[in-house]
Amino acid sequence: MAQESLTDIVNRFRPSLTPYETLYKHIHQHPELSQQEENTASTCAKYLSKLPGFSIHSSIGGHGLAAILKNGSGKAVLLRADIDALPIEEMTGLPYASKVRMKDDDGVGKPVMHACGHDMHIASMLAVAELLHEAHDNWKGTLIVLFQPNEERGAGAKAMVDDGLYDKVPVPDIVLGQHVMPLRAGAIGTRRGLMASAADSFRITLYGKGGHGSQPHRTVDPVVMAAQVVVRLQTIVAREMDPNDSVVVTVGSIQAGMTENIIADQAVLKVNVRNLNAQTRDKVLAAIKRVVNAECQASGAVKEPLFEPTSQFPFTNNDEQITRELEKSFGEHFGDQYDPNAPRLGGSEDFSILATSKERPYCFWTVGAVDPNKWDEAEKKGTLQEDVPVNHSPFFAPVIQPTMKAGVDALAVAALTFLK
Repeated sequence: MAQESLTDIVNRFRPSLTPYETLYKHIHQHPELSQQEENTASTCAKYLSKLPGFSIHSSIGGHGLAAILKNGSGKAVLLRADIDALPIEEMTGLPYASKVRMKDDDGVGKPVMHACGHDMHIASMLAVAELLHEAHDNWKGTLIVLFQPNEERGAGAKAMVDDGLYDKVPVPDIVLGQHVMPLRAGAIGTRRGLMASAADSFRITLYGKGGHGSQPHRTVDPVVMAAQVVVRLQTIVAREMDPNDSVVVTVGSIQAGMTENIIADQAVLKVNVRNLNAQTRDKVLAAIKRVVNAECQASGAVKEPLFEPTSQFPFTNNDEQITRELEKSFGEHFGDQYDPNAPRLGGSEDFSILATSKERPYCFWTVGAVDPNKWDEAEKKGTLQEDVPVNHSPFFAPVIQPTMKAGVDALAVAALTFLK
């Protein structure tokens, strides 16, 4: 009798996804900001507790959750899903759109939205847990499903490791993860080597001298100072970086003053930097400090600017051998919907820390989330960039199917590739 293929196993044991579609809508409608994912983690634990054999560990590194299913001797495979949402006001118009508001780390009330697809990651992971639980006669080893908080701030993976994650669950032999992206739904993409950029974020405080709006000559205006800094920062990429390098410098927030007739005494910039090269990373960070210090001096700032790091993401470098094995499995399962040379991600991830902290190999891949009809229409018109919302957009909304099915299948096929 011929050995059953991974596709046969996945097709035979894939649960009905209808309950998980309902769960997805619920999570989408009830998002929680980074470090505040208590209810989301509780929901994950509730679903996992229905599957006998899973050992559940909660409150790791905040609201992190990990569950273990031991099934004989073999490799330990860790599957990861992130669970936090973003301070964005949703504008999708969906019947299950979020209307949630929460206070952020600064105590400021913000609208909250799952604008990066983590809700899809959660629902897909829980469905995979059920699939592999029911298919236990077809694999051997240890399955670890991990739900990570605080990915958007780049701190959740490290927090879980530092809080004793690997004292609670076995150190995995392989770490696997995925992310929904603005690509045609049903499509899966891997890439050997560098898969995602590094990122550094920080808060820069510029110090001026406040006063009456009618007396600018008696003040040092931090708003003008900030404006000069923002413009000058853009020249770092345009005039100091190799055009063949991928570098992004974004000033995502400027905060200064309370009203129009008062010149403030300080301005706060929130800056994000992305790049794909370690040497370039050092160069651009040094350039930002040089530019900011120089502009403050030129503006007569009353004291030197303050630089405060707020998040840091490492490079994501997929292991060559692990990715090569997945190329075969994904190719057989997804056929022409699979791309083994997917574009590198401009975004960044802390996923790799779950592996590199224990010097374990890993692979991270993409799952398309755009309605195939909308994608095809925009592609035909040549308007993909204009018509397809990206992650972190208030309009970003994965089409539930076939996105979920592809995500479930990818996680299942990947896990079964190594659980033999």
